[in-house]
Amino acid sequence: MSKIRTGIVGYGNIGRGVEKAIQQNPDFELAAILTRRSPEDLIVETKSVPKIHVDDALSLKEKIDVMILCGGSATDLPVQGPQFAASFNTVDSYDTHAKIPDFYREMNEASQKAGLVSVLSAGWDPGLFSMNRALMQAVLPNGAGCTFWGKGVSQGHSDAIRRVDGVEAAIQYTIPIETAIEKARRGEGNLLSTREKTIRECFVVAKAGADKAEIETKIKTMPYYFSDYDTIVHFISRDEYDTNHTDMAHGGFVVHSGKMNGNRHTIEFSLDTNHNAEFTASILVAYARAAYRFYMEGRTGALTVFDIPISYLSVKSDEELRKELL
Repeated sequence: MSKIRTGIVGYGNIGRGVEKAIQQNPDFELAAILTRRSPEDLIVETKSVPKIHVDDALSLKEKIDVMILCGGSATDLPVQGPQFAASFNTVDSYDTHAKIPDFYREMNEASQKAGLVSVLSAGWDPGLFSMNRALMQAVLPNGAGCTFWGKGVSQGHSDAIRRVDGVEAAIQYTIPIETAIEKARRGEGNLLSTREKTIRECFVVAKAGADKAEIETKIKTMPYYFSDYDTIVHFISRDEYDTNHTDMAHGGFVVHSGKMNGNRHTIEFSLDTNHNAEFTASILVAYARAAYRFYMEGRTGALTVFDIPISYLSVKSDEELRKELL
């Protein structure tokens, strides 16, 4: 059986995670790693894989079945997404929730015009959590749901901080508020504001001479990321950052509580990961399988997790799924 020839665009934390995830999926083959850095200076785990500059991506057009886009949502994916969707089947984890409809339209236009498939926002939130929110609302329509993240490291929010002028390094921890969790489980989640559910705590290494007050203001007022939350910013040394803030654990859960005929029912979906980027990468690889299957069936355009049957994510056949998991 031929393998799904896969390209990785961006060799940061998620890109390295995708490389490891491909090694665990027998139907995948890593065909190329694309980078904005000097390819010859890039040190990768898979020594035999070609390393290509992103400007030369079109040279791979006949050699890649699916490109997995591993850039950040703040500035990378809004540009790279439509660019790559015009020439390749793609999968990404775009996570700026408020802008997903606009991003979908751009990706759909590019991939439909090219006769290709793009799967967008396929991480764990948006992604797995989105699927569960939809499922829970369908099962318990007379109810209210809430999503809580953390405690843990948010890849997207950390990346957004690092893009602020004057920031050398940064990490952001998402912390759920316990009283809010209790209210959600009682079916009062719809009464909670965004600010009442989550705290965002940032640890920042400022560049020499940078205006820390200005950095803090830019972080706290950043739309879509921090402006709607109580945000705490700590400035620390590079040594403290390297010693205490290199773990990438994260997690969270979706809770939905509703009533029917006077009886309360509560559904929860949770996850706990020691490495946020690797877990996200594993999801991207599963959705790359789905993107390839849809393409081979002649489907074109953009897809989200709502459009993809779970069976398309699995390496198992339909018969195996029915026998082993149904």
